[in-house]
Amino acid sequence: MSRKLAIDGGEPAFAEPLHVGRPNVPDEKRALERIKEAIDRRWLTAFGPFVKQFERDLADYAGVRHCIATCNASIALQVLIRAAGLRGEVVMPSFTFIATAHTLLWEGVTPVFCDIDERTGNIDPAHARKLITERTTGIMAVHLYGHPAPTEELADLAGEFGLRLFYDSAHAIGSARFGRRVGGFGDAEVYSFHATKFINSFEGGAVVTDDDELAERVRSMHNYGRGEGEYVSSVGTNAKMTEIAAAMGITSLENIDHLIEVNRQRHERYRAGLEGVPGVVLRCPSPENDVNYQYVVLEVGPEIGRDRLVAALRAENVLARTHFHPGCHRTEPYVRDPARFAPLPLPHTEALSDRVVLLPTGTGVSLTDVEQVCEIIRQIAARA
Repeated sequence: MSRKLAIDGGEPAFAEPLHVGRPNVPDEKRALERIKEAIDRRWLTAFGPFVKQFERDLADYAGVRHCIATCNASIALQVLIRAAGLRGEVVMPSFTFIATAHTLLWEGVTPVFCDIDERTGNIDPAHARKLITERTTGIMAVHLYGHPAPTEELADLAGEFGLRLFYDSAHAIGSARFGRRVGGFGDAEVYSFHATKFINSFEGGAVVTDDDELAERVRSMHNYGRGEGEYVSSVGTNAKMTEIAAAMGITSLENIDHLIEVNRQRHERYRAGLEGVPGVVLRCPSPENDVNYQYVVLEVGPEIGRDRLVAALRAENVLARTHFHPGCHRTEPYVRDPARFAPLPLPHTEALSDRVVLLPTGTGVSLTDVEQVCEIIRQIAARA
């Protein structure tokens, strides 16, 4: 017999909240050892040995020549935008975290919002084509939820119009498309190592690229515009990663295979537990993509209602989240000027943003926890 749901007056299923994006600390002992090393050597910032090692490790992992580690991913995008000389308009998906749009606008570039392929949630190259004008200088794609974007079509489109092609890869380290790891696509990609990402450096980011000149400009600009010998060659900012952050980043990256496997197991348990449940569909990778399973993404049909399901889960201490709702084009300040930022309708973005919810996963969630969450969703679906 099913237990009484919390929304019906029962006790919550979980005494402690289950979070989406609870930080992973895969080897606390080694991370603390490295942090103590940094403190003992009194070299806490300004390109210490851990930052240099993290950059080498990331470049090797991505299969590129250059990596510039930064204090966070937003500033990495800002420095990249400026170093690349983007101006005018850049086409990007609306279905992403608001930081992708804000970094462009912060640098004086107009984000022009594109619709998505509703099947994958990633940018739709055919829709992007319709938004390209004489003012367009680039495309900023996103590997949504760690599922690689259609890189081949985007490369062809950018090449046809002579545009720069960048990827916000905040979700996607460890993912691959046709066997090629995310990190080496387009002119450059940006990773995030925020605490909620499954590979984290407490807070951090990185630009990875095979473009020698672009890498040199990014490296200079993220250090006050200084090059070798502290010669100032351009305007710059302070976007450097600290040694403490890099120590955590190295430790996380060393354990990436383990963390992907942890996430994969939980995704598979969700898939088994929700198979055949009416009104919900678990989003799974396309055949051409390998993913890091960082997120468990559930689509909820109108017979249940996404917001109703989220409220019921939260009553059980399952802190499910709606990502990304609403789309960027329905968020301030972009919603005030749709002709400028979203000149074409975005029906797939709006439809998907009203349906998806993220479920807890990662090292802070046991397989038994997953089974309990599935049981709650089955009960809610049965009542619909």
